Amino acid sequence: MSDLRVLVADDQALVRGSFGLLVDTAPGLTVVGEAGTGAEAVALAAERRPDLVLMDVRMPEMDGIEATRRICASLPTRVLILTTFDLDAYVYSALRAGASGFLLKDTRPADLLEAVRVVAAGDALLAPSVTRRLIAEFARQVPAAVPAPDLAGLTDREREVLTLVARGLSNAELADRLRVSPATVKTHIGNLLSKLHARDRAQLVIAAYESGLVRPHRHDHLQ
Repeated sequence: MSDLRVLVADDQALVRGSFGLLVDTAPGLTVVGEAGTGAEAVALAAERRPDLVLMDVRMPEMDGIEATRRICASLPTRVLILTTFDLDAYVYSALRAGASGFLLKDTRPADLLEAVRVVAAGDALLAPSVTRRLIAEFARQVPAAVPAPDLAGLTDREREVLTLVARGLSNAELADRLRVSPATVKTHIGNLLSKLHARDRAQLVIAAYESGLVRPHRHDHLQ
């Protein structure tokens, strides 16, 4: 099995080099490029077609959100956002632009490498400590002009699964709550991704809130 190809984008050379070295020395991972601006990230992604981009948000020329939007619109590449603050004002916009998740820059090296593998495999990753607070932000920041996703084609069970995904439950927790096998949960998730034309779990969470299927609890932002 070939190594996962990773592109590192960060405007700070020391940070970029550190992440690049960490990834490149890990088993099964290879760095195929480093970018110091969003524009460089877009160009390198098109040229080298990485499986995943580790993307900083604040970069010159083009920020990480616009770079993410362009990469996700034209490539099957996944994007993992790296941010300094757990409720960075840009995180929601980045996820709407197509990012598969985000991590804090002070995440332990082993956890960052695991996150790279999780996201590259097609699963979304939202930093566990802030998932509920971020989900609450989804609902508060939805622009009125955004058309609500159409859930008419979903079965009752799929709506139930979507609701629980939006509440932050993992596949294992879904299986336990619904009393079904993990394989059945994966089937439901796959059907939801297909029917809602979503790239991954992060997009399912957004769809659940933007459609009105799930609404934030008043205390979500405090958790």
